[in-house]
Amino acid sequence: MRDFFHGRIISVAIVLAFLVGCTPSSEDGEGVAPVKSSSQVFRWKMITTWPKNLPGLGVGPERLADHLRVMSNGRLDIKVYGAGELVGGMEVFDAVSQGTAEMGHGAAYYWRGKIPAAQMFATVPFGMTAQEMNGWLHYGGGLELWRELYEPFDIVPFTTGNSGVQMGGWFNKEILSVDDLQGLKMRIPGLGGEVLARAGGSPQQLPLAEVYTALQTGVIDATELVGPYNDLAQSIHSVAKYYYYPGWHEPGSTLETLINKDAWESLPPDLQEMIAVATRAINEDMLSEFTAKNNAALNVLIEEHGVELRAFPEDVIYKLREISKGLVKESMQENDLSRRIYSSYMEFLESVENYHRISEQAFLEARADASTN
Repeated sequence: MRDFFHGRIISVAIVLAFLVGCTPSSEDGEGVAPVKSSSQVFRWKMITTWPKNLPGLGVGPERLADHLRVMSNGRLDIKVYGAGELVGGMEVFDAVSQGTAEMGHGAAYYWRGKIPAAQMFATVPFGMTAQEMNGWLHYGGGLELWRELYEPFDIVPFTTGNSGVQMGGWFNKEILSVDDLQGLKMRIPGLGGEVLARAGGSPQQLPLAEVYTALQTGVIDATELVGPYNDLAQSIHSVAKYYYYPGWHEPGSTLETLINKDAWESLPPDLQEMIAVATRAINEDMLSEFTAKNNAALNVLIEEHGVELRAFPEDVIYKLREISKGLVKESMQENDLSRRIYSSYMEFLESVENYHRISEQAFLEARADASTN
C-alpha cells in the first residue's frame, strides 16, 4: 500500500496544481506525466461515533466529505451518518471492516476490546500531545504500524482530527483526594479507564449520545468528554457541577478515518491522493478550531452557567501517573506487533520530550514568569 506521507509535506498549492493537471518539472527539466483519472462517480457512506454535526468532533467528517466532493468535482460523493443513524456509535469499526459502509470516523481506543493495541493510536495517559502524536504518526513510523495493526480487518486508517489536551471531566462530587476515586462510576474510554480502575474507580464505556442521560439519572457519577467547546454544546453543565483539569488521560487525542480496504483499492490514484491530503487537512483544522474556541466556551460555562472549575489535587495526579507508567507497558505485551508499537511510541516520546523540555516547555514557563512580573 502506498504511504502518501513519507518524506514530504504536500502544500495546498501543490495539491491544487496537481488536481488541475499541472505538471511540475523534474530535476532534469523534463515534465512529469500527470496521473490519469477516470470519470467514475463513487457514492460512499461514512458512519461516525459522534452525534450528527456535534461541534468539533462531528463537524470534522462533514467537512472532510465537503472538501472531497469539491476537490474531486463530484466524483467522490460521501454521505455522513451520525451515531445511531445506520449503526451504533460503537459499531463503526466492524461495519467498515465488513463493508457495510465504505468509511468511518471515530477514535481507536473504542476498539480496545477487539484490538488492545489500537489504544496507542488514539491517546495514552500522560503521553504525547497532539503535535507530538502527529510527529510520531507521520514521521516516526507510527502510521505504518497502525496500518499493519488494522490490515487483518481490511481497514486502512488515516489521521483525521485531534482535540489537543482535553479537560479532566465532569463530576457530581468533589475530588479532594485519592480516596474520592474509590467506587467512582465514570465514563472514560481506553487506557485512561484502565488506570482509573486500578485507582479504585469503575470505568464505563458509553457512546457520547448516552452520556447526558447517564449522568442525569445517576448511572454514572462523572464523565470525561472533550473540552469546553464540545462540552458546552452537549449541555453537560446542567447535570454536573464540577469541571476538573487537566486531562491527564487524553493529552492529544487523535481521531481516525477508517476506509474499507476493498473500497480504498477501487479508487483511482488521484482520488486516493485527495483523501490522503484532505484527512491531513482536517487533522490540522480540528485542532485549530478547538484551540480558537475552547477558552470562550469555558468563560461561558463559568460566567453564565456557574460551573465550578477545579484542578485535580496533586496526590491524585501523582497516583494516576504512577499507575499509568506500568499499566501502559503491561497492556502492550499481547504479541510482537503490540510490543513493537509500544517501543516505537515510547522511543519517540522520549526523544521529543527531551527537545520540548528546552523548547515548548521552557518557553511556556518563561512566558508565564514574564506575565506575573
